[in-house]
Amino acid sequence: MRPATRIFIKQRFTDYYDKARISPPSSVKEREFGFIFFDDRYPGDIRMRRHIGFSSGDEMQEYVKSLVPAHAYYSAAYYRTPQAPTMGDKEWLGADLIFDLDADHIMRGSYEAMLERIKGEAEKLLDVLDNELGIDMRTIKLVFSGGRGYHVHVQELAFRDFEPAERRELVDYVCGTGISPSLLLQDWKPGRHGWHERFRLVLTRYLQDLSTRPLKEVKAELSSLRGVGQVMAERFAGMIPELITLLNTNPSSILFRDQTVRTVFGALTSERESALLPYIREAAVQADEPVTTDTRRLIRLPGSLHAKSGFKVVPMEVKELHDFDPLIDAVVFGEREVIIESEREYSFSLLGSSYDIPKGRLKVPEAVGVFLCCRGMAEIGGVLDHAS
Repeated sequence: MRPATRIFIKQRFTDYYDKARISPPSSVKEREFGFIFFDDRYPGDIRMRRHIGFSSGDEMQEYVKSLVPAHAYYSAAYYRTPQAPTMGDKEWLGADLIFDLDADHIMRGSYEAMLERIKGEAEKLLDVLDNELGIDMRTIKLVFSGGRGYHVHVQELAFRDFEPAERRELVDYVCGTGISPSLLLQDWKPGRHGWHERFRLVLTRYLQDLSTRPLKEVKAELSSLRGVGQVMAERFAGMIPELITLLNTNPSSILFRDQTVRTVFGALTSERESALLPYIREAAVQADEPVTTDTRRLIRLPGSLHAKSGFKVVPMEVKELHDFDPLIDAVVFGEREVIIESEREYSFSLLGSSYDIPKGRLKVPEAVGVFLCCRGMAEIGGVLDHAS
């Protein structure tokens, strides 16, 4: 990033923070804050300044307004002395339960496709928290990260004292880590929800997909599993219609069907590269597990700006997620024209419009210029001042 581009982004962030009022997190006096600034090393050598505490929301606001960070964070944890220079001296008092959803950990693709995919994961997670774990949805704070994901903050007091091991159990359930397929089928009863029902549907979809493929292809896939030979694979393939029926009527009986079924199902659910695993991942929530288990994690400050996109870190109500569009609702800059220089061609959408950026130098709306410069897709070439 050229110095002029870094200065341009910081100027735009300065304008935003001069006008914006950032709501402080709850119990602001007990939170640790951390910031990354637009210094001469940015973005090549990023260093966070942390162990910062504020006595009030106004003090936090003034700090951000005065120093204009590229990235702003605060702790999921509560501390007696958050500004203490070492973690041991802070005196941990508890922490919110945090789930981090980041499309970058799930897929590669266009920015728009990644945002759409991760929104689906957020909706899936909220459904699990509400309908399976029974969490009071009034205690959930949902935040668009400003980048490629969402943060789900569970501030229910019952979870505040959970240690990493207890948080690990929760996120393992959400992500489907360590599930026992045989136990799920054995314990299945009509009306069961959660992983019992999800795994039944996973197996059903997998078998339905197998039933549409050529027998030769099915036999090759199944016989590649450990302990499954050609004869067993062919026998299992012939049983698929019956097994689909059993999964819809009496799933537990499948385990006692015969040794062939037990062997194939055992291999499908134990091997790392089994063709069944993508179906299980799709049924699970793709959350970033270390974030949930880390009781001292710093998370992005709602209302701040994300310097890798120029987007706002947007807090919202759970009910607002369905209609939320980051490419419109998280954009804070406007139509004033700026000149950028791009070394490649790009196509993307922003603020409801499609843009085809050619290689070279051109004028674009400020919102587009900030987005491209923050993402390293262009450099600033100048600003057109229309003020009179």
